[in-house]
Amino acid sequence: MGSLALPLVLLPVLMHREGFIDASIFLVLILFAGAVAALAVLVALGALARLWVSGDRGWARALGGLVLGLICLLPFAYYGALALRYPPVTDMATAPRSDLPLIFEPDTAAMPPARMLPPEEQARVFPNAQTRLYPLDVVQLFALVDRLVAAENWDVRRRIEPLTAPDQGRINARIVTLPGWREEAVLLIRPNGRGARVDMRSASIGAPIDFGSNGMRISAFLGALDNEVTALLRDNPKINDPAPVEDAVPDVDIGNGQ
Repeated sequence: MGSLALPLVLLPVLMHREGFIDASIFLVLILFAGAVAALAVLVALGALARLWVSGDRGWARALGGLVLGLICLLPFAYYGALALRYPPVTDMATAPRSDLPLIFEPDTAAMPPARMLPPEEQARVFPNAQTRLYPLDVVQLFALVDRLVAAENWDVRRRIEPLTAPDQGRINARIVTLPGWREEAVLLIRPNGRGARVDMRSASIGAPIDFGSNGMRISAFLGALDNEVTALLRDNPKINDPAPVEDAVPDVDIGNGQ
């Protein structure tokens, strides 16, 4: 049973990541695999208890089944701990979601209703998942955001680059989590007074809960952006100084020789 549980856990994850099965089928298969792994552990413990009393042969097989079953249960224990630590949500944003729309695709249309946190609870659980204001213009800030998205190796589905300071920039990117869930990140860069602001949304497309991944993604990305902006301002202290005005060339009247 332990040797059976291992492929039952791995194959649904691989098929889900590659898009061969949808979220509902994946949930059924992975829960069945977890049940088989748990049963393998229970059978192995029962076998070991009996072998301890009877002294019969079979210790290697019983221990092997126990080890394989426990290995298969480790992912369930990990995600169970995340489910206990983070509230059951599927969508997080630092601004109204109407400002940060997802790309309409077939899986987006089939999304279940979003599960969200009240703003005060979101600030308590993910204090770093907040709007960022920077003393940079939109073009400069978009370049930093674009570079960080490329470094994350996210699948960019839409990219609207601002050409001038009054414009807005937006990036929509897809992320595949380790179990194969699809999530979408939306980044909006827009003018704000003498600088620019960045808002971010991260939403699970088909998962029943996100196990904290959306909030952690927003916090980690905006924290990395803080570091990038700090380094840019440190290395370019005059980046926002107005451009020097060229000296005016005096008019010379050459028509009358004066």
